[in-house]
Amino acid sequence: MATPDRVSYWNKTKSLMFVMLGLWVFFGYVIHMFVEQLNTIVIFGFPLGFYMAAQGSLIAFVVMLFWFARRQNAIDEEHGVHED
Repeated sequence: MATPDRVSYWNKTKSLMFVMLGLWVFFGYVIHMFVEQLNTIVIFGFPLGFYMAAQGSLIAFVVMLFWFARRQNAIDEEHGVHED
């Protein structure tokens, strides 16, 4: 039987997972669908669409990994299931 604390833990973990999945879809697919429109914006001599396709998505994924690990660790500590 699931205790209220377990239910709360899994609800927070699922919410975090869905946020991360949404961000992954956004940076992995949605941004790339608008590359041509983003190419009209130029930053440091490079079209923004090119930058987002070549580097921006990769940077976003790395930042997302670190943010996810930190947030999941906070959820684990809050519910007493963290690792030392």
